[in-house]
Amino acid sequence: MANFMILFLICNIFISGIIGILLIAKRIFKSNLSSRMQYNLWFLLLGLLAVPFIPFRLIGFPQIFSWLGSLRSSPASSTATAMGEAVGIHPIGNTDWMNDFALSVNSETPSIAGYILLGIWIVGIFAMIILVIKSSLRLRNLKKSALPLQNPEVRRLYYRCLGEMGIHRNIPIYSTAFLKSPIIVGLLKPCIYLPIHLISDYNESDMRYILLHELQHYKHKDAIANYLMNFAGVLYWFNPFVWFALREMRNDREIACDTSVLKMLEEDDYEDYGNTLINFIEKVSFSPFPFAANLSGNMKQMKRRIINIASYEKPTFCKKLKGMTAFILTTVLIMGLTPFISTYAADESRYQWKSSSENISYVDFSKYFGKYEGSFVLYDLRNDVWNIHDIEHATLRVAPDSTYKIYDALFGLEEGVITPQDSFIAWNGENYPFEAWNADQTLQSAMASSVNWYFQSVDEQLGTASVYDYIKKIGYGNENMSGDFSTYWMESSLEISPVEQVELLIKLQNNRFDFAPENINAVKDAICLSSSDAGTFYGKTGTGRVDGQDVNGWFIGYIETVDNTYFFATNIGADSDATGGNATEITMSILSDMNIWVSQK
Repeated sequence: MANFMILFLICNIFISGIIGILLIAKRIFKSNLSSRMQYNLWFLLLGLLAVPFIPFRLIGFPQIFSWLGSLRSSPASSTATAMGEAVGIHPIGNTDWMNDFALSVNSETPSIAGYILLGIWIVGIFAMIILVIKSSLRLRNLKKSALPLQNPEVRRLYYRCLGEMGIHRNIPIYSTAFLKSPIIVGLLKPCIYLPIHLISDYNESDMRYILLHELQHYKHKDAIANYLMNFAGVLYWFNPFVWFALREMRNDREIACDTSVLKMLEEDDYEDYGNTLINFIEKVSFSPFPFAANLSGNMKQMKRRIINIASYEKPTFCKKLKGMTAFILTTVLIMGLTPFISTYAADESRYQWKSSSENISYVDFSKYFGKYEGSFVLYDLRNDVWNIHDIEHATLRVAPDSTYKIYDALFGLEEGVITPQDSFIAWNGENYPFEAWNADQTLQSAMASSVNWYFQSVDEQLGTASVYDYIKKIGYGNENMSGDFSTYWMESSLEISPVEQVELLIKLQNNRFDFAPENINAVKDAICLSSSDAGTFYGKTGTGRVDGQDVNGWFIGYIETVDNTYFFATNIGADSDATGGNATEITMSILSDMNIWVSQK
């Protein structure tokens, strides 16, 4: 939640920019957009203000997502290696299989700044809620003190106005001494409240204009907009640009209602309607009730309304067409900026899979997983069928740990850091907790013993920019390398889902990366676990060990048989004992029961 708050504040920077763009667009298209269209544009903003709270991801804009992620995942807080703790596992009790060696890393320190900001935001929300409740209580007292309208002339005029507007609902109308401006309030049970001083100073034409204006609020469902605006004001209490935008939206709403009234009047009556506003400037004041729509406003707003009335002309078909075109263009522009203000898009914690549901079979393999949370993904190439246990976990991105070494090796081969013929890297002399690591390595031995320093050496020679370019090229998970460069794949910033693991294995096996075939084959040879008449088994384990506890276990790979190829990925998670070895045992049990592969122990 602390990370969300930081991302939320970053999104507010973009929201403020979008408000500026919206204001500029309104000014550019002012002569083409009708008053109602200018008001309706603000609903786009209300929709965008909800985006940071909605799980949303639009594929594209990877740079901005990675940049946002880097702001919340600083290298200093990610994954310092603890050399004193480690785990070594033979996945299924066969020494011909790959060792699952993993170093422990330190957990990320929670963002103190994030928690502080979250606390301030919540306190502000409570303060805003108290103000809204206080205003609602005042409105409640007003309702209790109000009396049904008694003046027969005003009542007759009111029913006439209802008829003019084509409103068949009986909307109660009351008089009160505790208001200076008429208001209409209520979502499900709307009511109109008139100040007594307006009734005592009764002028038929003025009262008609006032009533028509208030009924326009009802006709256009402005009560709903009031609730949405107030809700947005509560959530974004700290953003002055949002408050300015909400104030402008209220101003545009009143101008739109004025225009709607003018459409009902004869041209000779426009001046009288404007004079009514001028006459009531000193008599009415801004309503203290946030859920009410009213005739009043400040002097600046009244000036804008008078200018609008003075310049009003009934729109021609050509002007309406231009207005609609301008509205659509502005809508497309604003909606196109939506991905920039999604905290979930910035987080990218879940893979938005777009596979057809027709070729997915959801299976329940819970009995194999026992105490672990996780998923199993299998793709049957010949039949083009996916078998998935727990789709939620299958699309959830977690650290790849040592499974990433498959692709790291491929990057090194492509750049010539190592070659299929010469993949030798000399041991640096540092003492590691696994004897197999304390020796010179080749790609085969480094992959078999999951030697971290070997692949870190490959990365150092490649450089950050080159590695990141390759990660983007193959589309590896969230493509986020903002963590420590030596450990970004070890329970740090880089994350991938089981479904993505399988998709990448399919591309690897078919060389859809357009890499050198000899390099693809070198990687395949390095992850070959078993070969017999039954087929060839390729795989790689991975274990995420945090603060001395195994919390994330992987086993991924594929099986080539005589007549088919099966791609799989298993991921398990727990507070402890979630290792690549245990993920392997689960995988082998499932594959055996599915008659795909029977392990030779």
